[in-house]
Amino acid sequence: MEQPVTPSLPLRAARRLRLSAFLALAALASCGGPEPGVAPTAAAQASAPAIQRPAGPERLVVAIGDSLYAGYGLKPGEAYPVKLEKALWAKGVNATLVNAGVSGDTTAAGRQRLGFILDNQPRKPDLVILGFGGNDMLRALPPEEAKANLAAMLAELKRRDIPVLLTGMLAAPNLGPDYAAKFNAMYPALAKQYGAALIPFFLQPVLGRADLIQADHVHPTAPGIDLIVGATVDKVAKELAA
Repeated sequence: MEQPVTPSLPLRAARRLRLSAFLALAALASCGGPEPGVAPTAAAQASAPAIQRPAGPERLVVAIGDSLYAGYGLKPGEAYPVKLEKALWAKGVNATLVNAGVSGDTTAAGRQRLGFILDNQPRKPDLVILGFGGNDMLRALPPEEAKANLAAMLAELKRRDIPVLLTGMLAAPNLGPDYAAKFNAMYPALAKQYGAALIPFFLQPVLGRADLIQADHVHPTAPGIDLIVGATVDKVAKELAA
């Protein structure tokens, strides 16, 4: 997701929207999150420092998304794609992860650069992990526009015969039930329409865990990324084995 805010909103109001949106989501999901103080085994495995690349055919994975992939506020080795690569190695999957996350990107920005990213890979990826929509929601952009942009990206990936794992978001309740109904429904609908695999809510593992969120109240900390990796690595490995 983003740090820059849309010019159409006053800066202070946009910051209030961003913070209140995330806190509302946290309240919504906190009852289903892990208990504070419970150390996730998968996260510990994902962050193990001595993991070596395994043998076997290389699997090229490109993660295309916003700051949740780019690693906003984290050290270079702490971004989601970097840690996911090591977690896949630990499972015996010889994966190479390309981090194509850009902080602040909306679905429109992702749509504009998708072709360039794919054309500049050494070969056709074995999997694209696609994660946009959080910035559209934080800017209260129309869900119809976000859905159209995601659909265009998924259609292009399908045209190129590249498998996709779509990572979804949820709209904050304070944006209203109509907005939430349209926004939340687009991810499962698009995944079904284009035959993509789906992680319904990328941030689910860290919601309700203030200790796993940075001071901006939006982005996961490095331990938070560990938890997200632990929750998603099996799904990624399954898609690479398909």
